[in-house]
Amino acid sequence: MIYFVGAGPGAPDLITVRGKEKLGSADVVIYAGSLVNPALLSYTKEGCTVYDSASMTLEDVISVMLRASEEQKEIVRLHTGDPCIYGAIREQMDLLDRHGLPYEVVPGVSSFIGAAAALRAELTLPDVSQTVILTRMEGRTPVPEAEEISRLAAHGATMVVFLSTTMLDELKDRLIKGGYAADSPAAIVYKASWPDQKVVLTTVQDIARAARENGIHKMALIFVGGFLGDEYSRSKLYDPSFTHLFREASK
Repeated sequence: MIYFVGAGPGAPDLITVRGKEKLGSADVVIYAGSLVNPALLSYTKEGCTVYDSASMTLEDVISVMLRASEEQKEIVRLHTGDPCIYGAIREQMDLLDRHGLPYEVVPGVSSFIGAAAALRAELTLPDVSQTVILTRMEGRTPVPEAEEISRLAAHGATMVVFLSTTMLDELKDRLIKGGYAADSPAAIVYKASWPDQKVVLTTVQDIARAARENGIHKMALIFVGGFLGDEYSRSKLYDPSFTHLFREASK
């Protein structure tokens, strides 16, 4: 069996219980060495063969999986965060399907969730935003025209921007063009949950400057939106005047 396992945002104890168990029983682990905390490899058993996929192609990865499967070995493909977000797992699964190899996906804590925890922030606040947009700037990987940043910014929702730390000047311009005010609150979270984590609070206008001043050039998430401010409405869930299935409103 092949398991695609979400490693979580970085801290070794933020992998799921199931993910840790799969790492512990794996005969072969292929991990994204440029992003996954190598401390997670301490959960592997003695004799486990470990491959760093940072220097491997898709074909290299599949070749290792095929060879290990022929030897009846259990395989873990360890991805950062949760594999379903910018994990490039679909292309791997499609090739495994062609070869008739079984696999499962073990979800993980996404980096944006780890970063929200570092910010001590709630991304969905009543009367502020009830929508979270996860997106990225286009680089070598294109972005569909309808999902260009300024178009998404027009919604004024909570936005989390991945894989764009080297393009922050352009990101700032597009966010403002789309409708965020220049003084809208923003945050930069570098390596959420890692020992060298950094959290920088700033504004849309100053995103690029704040990153430069803090020496942040990669492995950071950008958060934008009113959820970082101080104004919001109280939730109805715990409002004494609100009736729901489990509680009658106070009179």
